[in-house]
This record gives sequence, C-alpha cells and structure tokens, in this order.
Amino acid sequence: MSLVRTDYSLQKHEWGDSRRQRLKLPKIGDIPQPTIDYEKLRMLCSIEGLKGRDHTESSEEAHQEFMRNYQEIFAKPPKKSGYPNHSEKRNEIKSSTASVTNRATGKTSEVLKPTSKEYPIDTVTHDIRDYMPLLHKQRKSEDPAHVRLDNLRTLRKLLRKLPFERSLPDIEKIFSILQTFDFFKDKIPPKVLRELCVVGVLEQWKEPGFTVFGKVGLHMVLRGAVKPITDPHLNESNEVPDSRSSTPLLPENNEKELVAGDCFGTLVKVSREQGSKIFSVVTVQPNCEFLKISSTDYMRVIEQIKQREHTEKVNLLLSCGQYQMWPKQPVLKVAELIEWMSAPPNSLLVSEKYKAPYIGFIKSGVCHVLKQVEVMHTHPNGQREKKTKQVVVGKLKESQSFSELSVLLDEPIDCTILTDKNVELGIIRKERITELDDDTKKLFQQSAEPTFGNLKKSDIQEEYINQKLKSEWSQFKRGVVMDVINSRGIRPGYGKWSMSSGKDKM
Repeated sequence: MSLVRTDYSLQKHEWGDSRRQRLKLPKIGDIPQPTIDYEKLRMLCSIEGLKGRDHTESSEEAHQEFMRNYQEIFAKPPKKSGYPNHSEKRNEIKSSTASVTNRATGKTSEVLKPTSKEYPIDTVTHDIRDYMPLLHKQRKSEDPAHVRLDNLRTLRKLLRKLPFERSLPDIEKIFSILQTFDFFKDKIPPKVLRELCVVGVLEQWKEPGFTVFGKVGLHMVLRGAVKPITDPHLNESNEVPDSRSSTPLLPENNEKELVAGDCFGTLVKVSREQGSKIFSVVTVQPNCEFLKISSTDYMRVIEQIKQREHTEKVNLLLSCGQYQMWPKQPVLKVAELIEWMSAPPNSLLVSEKYKAPYIGFIKSGVCHVLKQVEVMHTHPNGQREKKTKQVVVGKLKESQSFSELSVLLDEPIDCTILTDKNVELGIIRKERITELDDDTKKLFQQSAEPTFGNLKKSDIQEEYINQKLKSEWSQFKRGVVMDVINSRGIRPGYGKWSMSSGKDKM
C-alpha cells in the first residue's frame, strides 16, 4: 500500500466560500516585467562555435565572444521618472545595432543595442549638442502665411467634432482663430461670433464642378479652391438684398478663385426664387472643405442674444427699489430703451449745475457723489476769500439709479457723480425719452427722487469741516513721526533699518 501526500493549498475553493477566501487575480501592475531580451539572446546563441546539437563543446573564441556581449541580453527596467543625462542623449545619435565578429569563423552577426528615449534635459550640461535638438523642436515659424495655414489646419480638426461634442476650450480656440480673419473680426461682434462658434459645421465636397449655394449661409474655404458664379459673392453688409433685382452672373471665362481663408455667402436669409444662384460658387479642386454657418442658426443666435439682454435689462430695472412696484408693461417699455455702458475709474458721469445727458442704472461698481460748498480760504499773507470746494457726501452702489428728474424735467442736476472703480451701467439717453408715453413719464416723476437731495447746506458744510479736520490731523501725525525719525538719524531702508538686515536677525 502506497502513501499519497495531499497538498491542500492546491485545492479549489468552493462556490460557497466567503469573499475573503476567493481567489484574487493579480493586477497588471503586479506582474513583473521580463528581465531578458530574448531577441538579443537568440542572436548571441547564433554565433558559430557554441555548444549545441552539432558541437559537444564550445570553442574558446566563441565562448569569449559570447562572454563579451552577454550583458546586452538583460533588459533595462523602464524609468518611472527622471530624464537621461547628456551622455545618454548622445547615444541616441549612434547606430542602434552592434556587430559581433566570430574570430574562429570570421563571420559577423548583428546584435541590437538598447536605445534611450527622447526626454527633455533634466540636468544642466555644458554640451551644446544636448540643447540644439530641443531648440529646433520648440521653434515655430512666425511667417504670417505659415501661421494662417496652421490655423486653418487646426480649425478643420476642431470642426470635425459635432457641435454637441465640442468642449469649452474647443469653442474658445475656434473663436480665437476666426478673429484672425478680417471678415469675422470687422463684420461680426465678438459676443455674436462666440455664439456662432458653437453652431458652425464642416461641409465637404469631394469632386470638382459642384455648385455650392451661398444664399443658405456663410461659408469660409478651409481647403481647396472655388470659383464665384455671381458678383458679388459675399454679403459684407449683412443686409437683406433686394429680392426684385436680378442675380448678376459672371462670365464663364472668369479666372477669379477663392482659396483657403476666403469667404462667400451671406448670414441673413435671402428670399429669392428656387433656382437663383446669388452668392454661389463652383468647386474647382477635389476634396474642398468649408466652414458653414447657416442663416437659420445665425438668426436664432441673434434672437437668443436679444432675449438674454432684454431679460438682463429688466432684472436691472427691477433691482432698483423705486421700480419694483411698477406694472409689467411700463417696465418692458423702459427696458427696451436701456443701452449698456462701461466707465473706468475717475470718470465723470454727470456734473453739478449741468443737465444730465442720460439716466443711469448701476449694474456693478461704486460711484462717489460730490456736492459743492463755499468756504473761506486764508492765504499765507493773511488775506481771506471765498472759494468753491467739492465734498464727498455719499456713494452710489449696485442697483441704484441717478439723474431721472434732471432728464425728464430738463433741469440741471444738483450733484456730481464720479466713478471710484470700473463701473458697468445701463443708460437711457435723453433723446430716447420721447419714445415713452405720458403715463410712463409720470411714473418716472412719481417714483424718482433727487440724488442726495435731502441734504441741507449746513449739513454739507459740516461734512466738509469734518473731512478737512481728518485730513489735517493725518498730515500732522505724519509730520511728527517724520521729525522723530529724522532727529534720531533713522533712515528707513538704510543700515540696520533695511529689510535685509531685519530678515538676517530673524
């Protein structure tokens, strides 16, 4: 009777075992990488004179040749981080193979040599050969023709994505490229062009001789060339052409061609007969590609922008407290008259004792309100005289308005408004007030109040005195501090009071 040893570690797990006892497959990262390059090993073993089926022992020359090259069969592990030094960089220029010669037979066999990958230089070297390849790779042509072709190539690549597949960086890249072309830069506002970058599509015509109808939308040639059929071939004014006029056709021997970067067609809809060839072209070369913005998409984008701006103007008007109780119809009428305006810091919006040119509704930013006051000024010789000074009596912030009564009643405003920071505001110009009906004008007069009109002359003078005293006290304190510093020989920024000496002590 023979004894059989059973290894329970090799038994299979039952399906009823717990999850902890189940067999776990190794991860891909846990599998060790091969340490021997078998291709090189096969080349070394092919050296004649080595021990094998035909030879019972190796010759001395074959053995020595094998021992000199056997280290090449060990594969180097991949580098996780770091970069090769300058010596490894120079090895890339050399040949990737090495010859192995058998001294006994005189035959030569090729053995692959390991080559390093191209990485940026991580350490500072003193060999110019290490930096020249990197310099040539990073150099870009500044020739306008090359930049134009590169932009067109990038534009074709991005437009191959469907509109719903494009990301925000893709849209911004398309927008920046289109702004380099004169038609899109001069004829289309930036906020409209940004929206059109979302709806633009790529149109392809593979064979020459096809007619591309430009009345359905704006086209820009990205690849190939086309020949215009009508004159003009582009609606530059973005106005609807007269439908009663006939389509002017060009002669067949016309040699004018539109190449990559040129535009044809129209953004606005053209109401012509079905067979009309206005703004149309014919393809001259095969595989022509165009950027197409259809007239329907353009009108839809314009309508969406108008609706968005109108909603923003209504919200700005309703954010001002005196207009929240207005009926809806007058609010919509007033919102249609609002225009957007921006002003940099220290800009004079309205001036005291002058008629205001517009009604302002502050969207963002802060404005200072100043009023004039007469004060007695004493000269160094003791003579006194009256002078007019301006004093800051308050601020206007977001969701506040000004100069309604000055514009409606055609009267001078009783304060000066000066911007403190960048201010964005909606304005209604004086000449557009006539478009409002009498009921809306009466609502304006009833709800509007003079800007800081409740201040008395004595209050303004008292505010001026307080501000003047604060200013004089600040100057007095600064003068005392400077006298103390100068009397002790202290010079800020020099000697032991310099910033560097203070850091050294710390």
